[in-house]
Amino acid sequence: MRAPPLDPPRIASLVPSITELLFALGLAPWIVARTGFCIHPRHAVAAVPKVGGTKDVKLDALRKLAPTHVIVNVDENEWPTVQALREFVPEVIVTHPCAPQDNLALYGQMVQAFGRLPGVRARAEALSERLRQGLGALQRAGPWPPRRVLYVIWREPWMTVARDTYISRLLATVNWQTWPDVHGGPSGAARYPVFDWAQVRHAGLDAVLLASEPYRFGARHVEEVRRHLPDVPVQLVDGELLSWYGSRAIDGLSYVLALARPTAPGGGPCKACNSRP
Repeated sequence: MRAPPLDPPRIASLVPSITELLFALGLAPWIVARTGFCIHPRHAVAAVPKVGGTKDVKLDALRKLAPTHVIVNVDENEWPTVQALREFVPEVIVTHPCAPQDNLALYGQMVQAFGRLPGVRARAEALSERLRQGLGALQRAGPWPPRRVLYVIWREPWMTVARDTYISRLLATVNWQTWPDVHGGPSGAARYPVFDWAQVRHAGLDAVLLASEPYRFGARHVEEVRRHLPDVPVQLVDGELLSWYGSRAIDGLSYVLALARPTAPGGGPCKACNSRP
């Protein structure tokens, strides 16, 4: 493996949640590129050049920005893109958090790459401590009654998540088990299975969760799902808080805790829930 450049880094992030993490670590002065989906923190990312999307990176534009480090993700970015990046980027950092606790290793990756810069190591340690506290709060609040849920990420075709995705494992921290009971493997389309409503009718669901991203579900979609499953509660949920790792993962732990507490404001799926908590 080639040693990292000794000069100040020029960082490109092709992963929205990690772009947000880089800002949280104080790395703003060294961020030279992002995707159009890297929208947080809103007040800061506007100044960073965009180089396409997560799946359609504009390699020529990125090359002109001369990054020393590009951060990619197994789920977010295409393998041919990663191979192309390695032809002109000194360090390509591959990430793949698959569970909330994996954020500790993710923070460690960022420290390994950028820990020599002022304040990065201390900020990463502070995030790690907050994450541990959030995981501990979830554990102390249990035991949680089991629930079977369908987490919907796309429409036409209808798509959900496999059990070995970050989303599913976050929901599992409160004993919400996603349907279907399948594992998609380390990468590829099987991690996000297509389903039809005929399959779902006999799945014994306790709730359907419609995410705000990547497809932006709304109230009209709640009614559409109820036509398929009239007896199953349907709720809109914040897809960023349930799928983004990095610094936002800490708020994600608090969010799933609120969802799992039926008496908490915005918590617990219910038939009357037609808006995002």
